Amino acid sequence: MKYYLAFIVLVFIGCSETKVSKTEDNTTEQFIDSLLTTMSIDTKIGQTNLRGTSSRAKTLSEELKEDVRQGNVGALLNVMNVEFVDELQRIAVEESPNKIPLIFGRDIIHGFKTIFPIPLGLAASWDTATAKASSRVAAIESSSVGIRWTFAPMLDIARDSRWGRIAESPGEDPYLASVLGKAYVQGFQGDSLNDPTSIAACAKHYIGYGAAIGGRDYNTTIISEPILRNVYLPPFKAALDAGAATVMTAFNEINGIPATGNEYLLKDVLRDELKFDGFVVSDWDSVVEMITHGFAKDEKQAAELAANAGMDMEMTSKAYEHHLKELIKEGKITEHELDEFVKNILRIKLRLGLFKTPYRDKNRDTNFYAKEHLAEAKEAAIKSAVLLKNKNILPLSTSTKVALIGPLADAPLDQLGTWIFDGEKEHTITPLDAFKTADINFKYIPALTHSRDKSKKQFKKVINDVKGADVIVFVAGEEAILSGEAHSRANIDLPGAQEDLIKELAKTGKPIVLVIMAGRPITITNIIDDVDTVLMSWHPGTMGGEALQEIIFGIREPEGRLPVSWPKAAGQLPYFYNHKNTGRPASKENYTAMDDIPVGAWQSSLGNKSHYLDVGYTPHFPFGFGLGYTDFTYDNLQISKDTIGFNEDLVMKVSIKNTGKRAGKEIVQLYLQDIVGSITRPIRELKGFQHVSLKAGETKELTFKISSEQLEFTNHKIIRAAEEGDFNIWIGPNAASGLKKSFYLKKK
Repeated sequence: MKYYLAFIVLVFIGCSETKVSKTEDNTTEQFIDSLLTTMSIDTKIGQTNLRGTSSRAKTLSEELKEDVRQGNVGALLNVMNVEFVDELQRIAVEESPNKIPLIFGRDIIHGFKTIFPIPLGLAASWDTATAKASSRVAAIESSSVGIRWTFAPMLDIARDSRWGRIAESPGEDPYLASVLGKAYVQGFQGDSLNDPTSIAACAKHYIGYGAAIGGRDYNTTIISEPILRNVYLPPFKAALDAGAATVMTAFNEINGIPATGNEYLLKDVLRDELKFDGFVVSDWDSVVEMITHGFAKDEKQAAELAANAGMDMEMTSKAYEHHLKELIKEGKITEHELDEFVKNILRIKLRLGLFKTPYRDKNRDTNFYAKEHLAEAKEAAIKSAVLLKNKNILPLSTSTKVALIGPLADAPLDQLGTWIFDGEKEHTITPLDAFKTADINFKYIPALTHSRDKSKKQFKKVINDVKGADVIVFVAGEEAILSGEAHSRANIDLPGAQEDLIKELAKTGKPIVLVIMAGRPITITNIIDDVDTVLMSWHPGTMGGEALQEIIFGIREPEGRLPVSWPKAAGQLPYFYNHKNTGRPASKENYTAMDDIPVGAWQSSLGNKSHYLDVGYTPHFPFGFGLGYTDFTYDNLQISKDTIGFNEDLVMKVSIKNTGKRAGKEIVQLYLQDIVGSITRPIRELKGFQHVSLKAGETKELTFKISSEQLEFTNHKIIRAAEEGDFNIWIGPNAASGLKKSFYLKKK
């Protein structure tokens, strides 16, 4: 106990700040070194073991208690009974050999009890304050029951909407993902990790998981080094710069080497380049899955490969527990390497303040569904909603007679979205709930029991029931279980009979407002001409119904912009705006549509350009797209210089005018193109954005600034630098439009 008491005397004030002083850091390291001298190899290995139970477990197993008592466990996940949390922590700090506290972890992805929109929806807000608020609320609620570690944020760039886990991602753009990743970490971890309302963030999945071939979860990824560094790495760097305490390895292999056993990525890049000093945890069983990958012959070699790669903590599988001691005896792994794993783990436990305050505060209010938390969740749902089409139907008047239809109109569980283990559908406010509460003239017409319902038995009754309505609000989409981990889809149309019902309703001549709740973009090419309005609300969370009701009736306007390109068909995927040109890029002047080809035409290559005959070369809706209830015009784009040096900034100014009849908000986006590079460069890259609110008729001038550092990229020689040459700049409402200027970056 001497080392424990000595630590208490030292009083580590502020040691868990994102940036610690050199003195505090030295004191922490001295304590860790001292503690290590008292630990056996067995208890050191114990710190690398992440174990868990079912969150629905009714009893606490004697086996698990004994493992904790012997010092064989470093952290636990999914222990959700607070009495179990208290007892296991008591055993760890009072009865285990070294009295080292446990970390209790949980998947808290977009809310704990108060559920926010899915992360892809939050990304549609393009708002760092919203992202930070969502993770702060989650941290406050979850930490009250002893959870001090979350397996979030997920920072995988996702370019394929077939991939189920696109729902958890920040979208397809590294810049947007980076600013959001930083905000999530700041929200989870607060101003100091040792604040009892803070929880340790985990940047996942390191790395390239979103590039799975065919959008099939867990699949192979093939990523060149420049693309890895220019596209997939920036969000992780931003999260680590913000102080993310932990990192999780990905399930996938990258260019033939599984992420969990990838020494180059874990040591050379993560530790040496990015200076990460927290700990790395595997994903669930990903250590032993290297055997199935064909990278390890057995569990022992899997442990050896993961350890030599620098993987600190193993989630659920027991390769380390079974084999590390023997591998050390054989000289295949050194005890010094094991010590480094333990140091990394202890460092985070210290920063969390667990040695000083290992127990949760039993007198603390849980704050579940606090009024201010629900208000934040509602605001997030409004800011995340993206209006894709509107033929002057929305907003509706409260006197409008509405037929409320669709399988997601009253689906409290599905509205919460994927990966919400602790969310409670009883607290969900659905569109039906919100319509009942508001003073609205509406009739709810159940039609399909769930999104996959293929029955058409109710169609005639539904058509008859809508006769008295002025407008149909059809809440469509996919159930929550159809997106998320292991839920990839080859066809991303609306499932079941939803499209058929929409087409039948369109025959009535009634205007149709299509609201989509889903974990991914849904291809709506088949029905886009049958509906008058399309509003994407993703899976909007606990307060989604109230948010939608206020949007539909004009109390608020939808504020979201697409964080991913919206495909016309799954066959276009993967699709992303920041692609590169081919030698024969398609354009509207040279595109040949399939129906334009004469029957019996002479064989030709139809313009020799890169496109699909049936769906063209553009997405249905571009990255960054989103409408509101007013219109904006862009004018008078000016740049400070036509030529800048490497130590100079380029300043841009643009005027934005609200030309509509009501106040509104625009997200003004800045894109850049490096026209010629030592490796080919994307046709556009997001480099900045600003939110601007304007009254009807109001004009504002916005200023953007670009430095030469923002022009840097990593080339084929793995050199990161800006290169002399010509650049294009666009400022506009999305990635497919905008005012354009050019400048030259010159070496002086």
